[in-house]
Amino acid sequence: MAFQYPYRLTNTFLLVATLLLPALANAKLVTGLPDFSELVEQTSPAVVNISTTQTVERRNPWLRERGEGGQPGTPFDDFFRHFFGMPYEGGPQPEQKTSSLGSGFIISEDGYILTNHHVVDGADEIIVKLNDQRELEAEIIGSDKRSDVALIKVDAEGLPIARLGDPEKTTPGQWVVAIGSPFGFDATVTAGIVSAKGRVLGSQQYVPLIQTDVAINPGNSGGPLFNLDGEVIGINSMIYSRSGGYMGLSFAIPIDLAMNVVDQLREDGAVARGWLGVSLQPVDRELAQSFGLEKPKGALINEVFDNSPASEAGVEPGDIVIRYDGKAVDSIEALPPMVGQTPVGDSVDVVVVRDRKEKTLKVTIGRLEDEQQVAEAADSNDKGPQIERLGIIVGQLTAAQRKQLDLPESGVVVRHVQRGSSAAQAGVQAGDIILRFAGKKVDTEAQLGKLADAVPDGRSVPALVLRDGRAQYLAMAPAKPR
Repeated sequence: MAFQYPYRLTNTFLLVATLLLPALANAKLVTGLPDFSELVEQTSPAVVNISTTQTVERRNPWLRERGEGGQPGTPFDDFFRHFFGMPYEGGPQPEQKTSSLGSGFIISEDGYILTNHHVVDGADEIIVKLNDQRELEAEIIGSDKRSDVALIKVDAEGLPIARLGDPEKTTPGQWVVAIGSPFGFDATVTAGIVSAKGRVLGSQQYVPLIQTDVAINPGNSGGPLFNLDGEVIGINSMIYSRSGGYMGLSFAIPIDLAMNVVDQLREDGAVARGWLGVSLQPVDRELAQSFGLEKPKGALINEVFDNSPASEAGVEPGDIVIRYDGKAVDSIEALPPMVGQTPVGDSVDVVVVRDRKEKTLKVTIGRLEDEQQVAEAADSNDKGPQIERLGIIVGQLTAAQRKQLDLPESGVVVRHVQRGSSAAQAGVQAGDIILRFAGKKVDTEAQLGKLADAVPDGRSVPALVLRDGRAQYLAMAPAKPR
């Protein structure tokens, strides 16, 4: 017995089909996912597995539990020595080898290989397993922690090499393929799309990372990220994960940046990065309004280091960088990679917003050295003058205090912040040192009071405060005068 559909349902189906067919005929229909087999066949010979070993001191767990004051001769000492091979306290501690896995890819026929710094960092021995199953010992030519790029070399000739592409031509939504050794499974292929570009994360603030949803797991680090033309556009470096495994957020180092690092490592054995000599903070909605910007954009300079390229060029705290060397600076994350990739000694135009107007400064970029240390700010409970419109009590620092804490000559210290005051709402804390207010340098408590009184009712102004050795801007709206 055949099933029959109600007349109305049949007519409805025919009507919908009639309306949809012309649209479907003109639409781009996805007939299936890309076939990556040919790409993998062509590119995988240049991908390698990297295993490292490192010698570390093995500690006696029983002695660690007892601590330095534990007494030998307990009944458990023989147990731990017999089953764990541990000596009595005071004896020599044996060493053990730890191993780790990673990936890499060949960039020259004579054995130069790219991988991550964290894959080979501290390794006593590096073994590279080629696609033809040969295992060769490698040496580190150079390694750069800031970019997480390392260059290693094996003694071989005529090796297959990976073709390099242009990450600038890559756009979000394009297909990409990763080949590596997750959990030690050689030549594992995963695919996905580019999720975003120019991501800046934590310690890698000088690297604009490529974000993808390609499955990357431990062991993939250092492996190549290919576009559909079989060209390497990035080095798989890290994942964002709450569990330690893949969660759909993977990040790769752009290959053009990595090759710049490689060239410097081969020539000089170290990497030179540009240095501006400023401390930055993001521009939020409140700060944008206080500086007269229509919307949040740019990178706000809250501190200019002495004798730095920025100070010599006339950059000032409170400047908001909106363009660097002809490129727009849309956020705080955009500026460090731009500066870092600028050759040392080059002069660039830096466009800043100052006093609600744009100003162009010519800056000669210096060399980034070790991280600069900043002294701690003052924190005192002494009484002092009250700034009523801000709801704070401030005080003057003595010359001895400034010298001891390496503080600038200007600025007043906040002794007390009244609960619910405009200063409290802006995030001011006791111990903060107010260096600038409404674009003016603050030298005395009386001057700060006059500056606060001069602010029109309902208007926010930027205040530069020093806290825990770091300067930052806060948007403050003084309360209505009484």
